[in-house]
Amino acid sequence: MSDVVLCECFARDGLQHETHLVPTGEKVRLLEAFLGLGFTRIEATSYANPQVIPQFQDAAAVLRGLPRRAGVSWIATCPNVRGVERARADQIAGAGVDELSLLVSATDAHSERNLKRDRSAQWTNVEGMVAAGAGHFALSGVISVAFGCPFEGAVDPAVVHRDIERFASLGVTRVTLADTVGMATPTTTRAMFQRVIRDYPGLTFVAHSHDSRGTGLVNYVAALEAGIRCFDTSFGGAGGHPATIEYGGGYTGNVATEDWIDLLESMGMRTGIALDQLIPVARSCETLLGRELDGRVTRSGLNPLKQ
Repeated sequence: MSDVVLCECFARDGLQHETHLVPTGEKVRLLEAFLGLGFTRIEATSYANPQVIPQFQDAAAVLRGLPRRAGVSWIATCPNVRGVERARADQIAGAGVDELSLLVSATDAHSERNLKRDRSAQWTNVEGMVAAGAGHFALSGVISVAFGCPFEGAVDPAVVHRDIERFASLGVTRVTLADTVGMATPTTTRAMFQRVIRDYPGLTFVAHSHDSRGTGLVNYVAALEAGIRCFDTSFGGAGGHPATIEYGGGYTGNVATEDWIDLLESMGMRTGIALDQLIPVARSCETLLGRELDGRVTRSGLNPLKQ
């Protein structure tokens, strides 16, 4: 039993810009460990062009190695119709994902930098992906820089609302609002999620915060108070856009899985995650990448006063 639904993003968002190519077998073992912890939503890979992001050139091989379990969604991001076609081919071969994430940006500048298309062109791309994937996969929408853009600054919430409406019109019922470079505050996070929950009661919303300015956890608490029950995290805070991308002011890692789970459990919220294995798995992620990551709980241990 759990009061929240957590999506573990280390194997996709966490590895996306790592220059060291992680062997397929190690990815599979790590994903199995996430499954064993009790995660029911896990980002497994991406169907990005392997020439652009070589980390996921083994997407099909990783998926062939994954166990399948009722109630668990294996998720992949998809950049274009060609990616959906690859996902469908793997699915037909018996080793597909359950869900595809479709990305848009709330600003043209971020869309052009991150997706190589302006917003209009990316929405045309999304429509093509929905046409190719509908009926075969669960489809979720992701709105990047929903709380602020490193290039254009403030984002009009009305733009985010129109994007939500557009996803809904395409039949997408799960929408992630991403604070891509950590510009949100508890005040803006709470206001945004309260409004979208009120205005779109038929949709499931997901919070995806980055800890760029040390506000990831407090923003997640604000989202929780607003009524959000679905959150993205990554062990050790790995992922996001590292400094080599040269925007967002450098560090833009995700909220650390172990820290958010520890805080939730300390607040009396059930996560459904096996706490006795949480820190060992966090340390295995550090071993995989060969460096210490940013999870505080990995160093301090779980809160001994957990409710």
